[in-house]
Amino acid sequence: MIRIAVDAMGGDHAPKEQIQGAMRAVKEIDDIEIVLYGDEEAIKPYLTDATRIRIVQSDGTIDMGEKDPIAAIRQNRKSSMAMALSSVRSEETDAIVSSGATQALIAGAHILVGRMKKMKRTAIAPVLPTASGKPMILLDTGGNLEIKPEYMVQQAHFASVYAREILGVDTPRVGLINIGTEEGKGRELDRVVFDLFTANPHINFVGNVEPKLVLDPPCDVLISDGFTANIVMKTIEGTVKGMGAMLKQELSKGVLGKIGLLFSIRNLKRFKHRMAAEAIGGAMIYGLRGVVIKAQGSSKAYGFYNAIRQAAHVVRQDVIRKVGEVIEKDEVNDESAA
Repeated sequence: MIRIAVDAMGGDHAPKEQIQGAMRAVKEIDDIEIVLYGDEEAIKPYLTDATRIRIVQSDGTIDMGEKDPIAAIRQNRKSSMAMALSSVRSEETDAIVSSGATQALIAGAHILVGRMKKMKRTAIAPVLPTASGKPMILLDTGGNLEIKPEYMVQQAHFASVYAREILGVDTPRVGLINIGTEEGKGRELDRVVFDLFTANPHINFVGNVEPKLVLDPPCDVLISDGFTANIVMKTIEGTVKGMGAMLKQELSKGVLGKIGLLFSIRNLKRFKHRMAAEAIGGAMIYGLRGVVIKAQGSSKAYGFYNAIRQAAHVVRQDVIRKVGEVIEKDEVNDESAA
């Protein structure tokens, strides 16, 4: 059985949506068990079916607006998030899903789970929908605002393994976010990363990719530093939301527009579902010793179910071990070349 730790108290709608998502996950996924970390008295009213689900009492939560996440984790080791993270480190569970504060989860994962051997930096990597219907990995969306080029090589390895094992892409293509497609474009960081990716036999590099192609990319993995990729992700979110609102406004104007809106409701709902992060699950934090999935803070039961499903699949496919093997081979090749 795959054991999934759930931070039942983190997020905007805790613990109701987390518990409902967990119950659905157990019902639809045969090889998982779930451990809910949280306030037992708050959890029990929503836990109507405890099949393969148990509760571990915690004490307190990490606030969503916490200004010092490292201190918050260290001072609240009995919080639901900290206890769930610790269970992965101690191997009581195989993965954790949390919709709690992002920076606290990252800090807690570093302190309580730890980085993989030889992995220099972690990265947050959501999976985005595209015009082709195929998902794409975007990283790093906020883990490292500044980063060394060689660390991005490791992140590209992780994303490539994830794309192959979880998304089913035989030969994942990696693109580098840049202001132009030509070689030599961008900052010094971008130029150095371009050369490293080009020379690396374990990275199927397709070159620079302009942000205008993010939703119709020529690649399966799109990578940059945490500052750039985070801006790209938030721009997409804002643009989709704004375009949807403007489209609805235009369709609501006049009699013919309202008739058109009536006939378009089903299509608009499909569009909204297609762009919703909940349909995918969460963003995996790459580079850790265990599987840590960050679900959106506003996740409802469906989104939490998908995040649990995602976590189980990553464990099932043994992604972390396979990434370690690639990084090990890469270091051997570098030493041989030297």
